[in-house]
Order: sequence, then structure tokens, then C-alpha cells
Amino acid sequence: MLFDTQAPPGTRLDIGLPVLLLRTDRNVFHHGTLGAIRSLGRAGVPVHAILEGRGNPASRSRYLSRGHPWAPPAERPSALLSHLRVVGERVGGRALLVPLDDAGAIFVAEHADALAPHFTFPHQDPDVPRRVADKSRLLEACARYGIACPPSRTPASAHEVDEATEALGLPLIAKWARPWRLGRGMRSTTVVHTLGEAHRMFAATRDRDPDGDAGPLILQRRIPPATGDWFFQGYFDETLDCLFGATGRKHLAHPPQAGHTVVGEWVANPELHRLAVQIVRLLGCRGLVDLDFRHDADDDVYHLLDFNPRIGAQFRLFADQDGLDLARVLHLHQSGRRVPGARPAFGRNLLVENHYLQQSAGLPLRRPLRATLRPLRETLRPLRQADEFAWYAGDDLPPFLAMGRQSVLRAVERIRTR
Repeated sequence: MLFDTQAPPGTRLDIGLPVLLLRTDRNVFHHGTLGAIRSLGRAGVPVHAILEGRGNPASRSRYLSRGHPWAPPAERPSALLSHLRVVGERVGGRALLVPLDDAGAIFVAEHADALAPHFTFPHQDPDVPRRVADKSRLLEACARYGIACPPSRTPASAHEVDEATEALGLPLIAKWARPWRLGRGMRSTTVVHTLGEAHRMFAATRDRDPDGDAGPLILQRRIPPATGDWFFQGYFDETLDCLFGATGRKHLAHPPQAGHTVVGEWVANPELHRLAVQIVRLLGCRGLVDLDFRHDADDDVYHLLDFNPRIGAQFRLFADQDGLDLARVLHLHQSGRRVPGARPAFGRNLLVENHYLQQSAGLPLRRPLRATLRPLRETLRPLRQADEFAWYAGDDLPPFLAMGRQSVLRAVERIRTR
């Protein structure tokens, strides 16, 4: 075997095991893709990825061995299997297949027998990823096992929308059960402020193309975010032992209070860590997991919001003092090597630049200069304090520059169309 010689001995990867990153959702700004390319590529592992083309900033990373053509959707399993076999032959040898979104994780689990001759990946019960990723089925599992989650309703009529809104109160959270089936431009989770908004979203369930069915609309009580949003990421082996797990605080999300991490911090939270491990074991999910929680300060309870059966886009937040992260843990375990104990880097911060600046664009620029500079300094402080950026890296600048250029072009286009 060939091993990375730069990392500490216990964390060196087998560079003879190449990696293929699989993403089924078109999103050129998916920073988790770039994070995986850099993490494994810096360790000397050949990293291949199925990408949208040169339009994806990650395709410009010096650590990407090769980008491969975009794949057919998971809803066409035979075509996707054929595509992956062809890509696997180009990669050469048996590669580690890493799905980066829920649809990919579901596909790999449900077609493991057909993929196994060409790829390696964590052993998984075939129905588990779909069961935990589908938010309506996750609610059923929470009720079955007594897992705390926000009170929810799944209305079947306009009258039931009225009843749900009255029972849950406004504002509330609206989410689609199967977000990986949403059409482009649709948000999986939305904060609903009025009854009219709730009815418009419910009406969309009747208007959607059946081929893009995202399942029923779920209306959920909004837990006040006074003590913040939390998340857990981990890796579980065949016996559901947690080989690596960490808890983080979500200081800023995109969209606010209903989206992915924009500013996150690695925070020691033993109570949440124990709860997350217990939930993963109850639901039987192996491999990589990414769970979202909100703490209810009134009842001192952590409510489970989402369960993603794959690596989270912000996984690089949890890079320990030896550089060990979840992508490397996966590679170590799947290459038959021992996973060393983590050396946590509590207080480590991660920032997603494009979404952070997008949310900060509302500065009161028409106020007097002195009054404007103070909020501007407050806005720039997290940019100076971040330990890890989603896009910027001194040893790999082209993806950052490409992201910036595309972000500016999109912003100009939005202004022009308005």
C-alpha cells in the first residue's frame, strides 16, 4: 500500500484507494464538494468528482485529479448505474464512492449490490437512508422511539392548513418531506409568517409535476432560536460504534433560521453528543451522518430537525489538531485502517464566504459614514477570525476566484432582471 507521508502516522491515508465524489443535485456553489476534494487531495489521495463542468469552481482545484461528466438523475437508476460503471473504469481500480447529497446516499444504499464490484462504501441497510432523509418518515420514527422533535402537522386540505396554523402558531416552519425531489429554485425549508403564505405553499403541492414530487408539505412549530441551532456530524461503523463525532453551533444560516451553516463553531456539548449517538443507533444509520438540532430553552430539550445520511457540507469545521476530518475518517475505515481517536479543536470556526457576504449586503450604506463604518467593521470581523473558509485557501486559489466571479455575475443578472 502507498500512504500519505505528510500526515501524522496514525492519520496517513492509503493513496492507492482513489475516491469518486457523487452529487446528483446541480449546485455549482456546493462548497462541501470542494472541501472533500481538498481534504483528501492534500493527503495525496486521487480525487475524482462528477461535476457540472468548468462552470463549477471546484473543477479548478489543484487537488482534483479529474472531473467527470454530469450523471443521469437518481430517478433513472439504470442510466445512473451505467454512467457510474463507465466513470469507475476511467478512475481505474475499485474506488471509494462518496455521495454528497441525500439522493446519492439513498441511491448507493438501494443499489449496493450492483455498485459493489466497482466501488467500496460503508455497509448500509438499504432502506435506512430513505427512511431518515424523508422528513415525514423521520417524524414517524421520532414518534416511535420517543425522539424530541417540533410538533408538526401534514395538512391534506386547505381547512387543515387553517387548523395547523392555529394549533402551531405563527411564524411556523414549512418543509417538504422529500427535498431532494424539489425543482430548481425551490427551498426545502421556509419560515412562514402569514396564513396566506402557508396556503400558497400548500397549493404548490397540487401544482407540482408528479415527476418532481417532493412529498407532502409539513408544517412545524417554530422553536425560538434563542439558544441557537446545533448540529452533529459523525461516522458509524458496521456495529454502529461512533468512530468520530463532533457537535457544532450554527451562528448564522442561509436562509436565516431555516438553512445550512454559514458561520459555525466547534463546541463541546457532551449532552448533545450522547443524544445524537443514541438517535443514530436507534435509527440504524451507518457511515457518515449529519444531524440538525434546535435547543428549546423553555423545556431544555434538543429537538431533532433533520437527519442527513451523508457527509455535511460544513464537515471541514471538524478538522482536529492532526488534520483528521470526516472525509479522512471514511477513507481510513474503508481502506481497512484503524481510525485514531480525535484530538478536538474546540473553538474552531468555519465561514462560507459567498453566503455570508450575501446576508451582510443589507448594510445601511445611505447612513452617514461614521454610522456606516461600525456595522461594516462588525461584518468584517468574522471574516478575519475564521479558521477555515469554504472557498478561500492560500494553496488553492482558483476555486475561490472562480466562485467570486460567478457570484458577481449572478448578482448583476439579478439586478438587471429586476
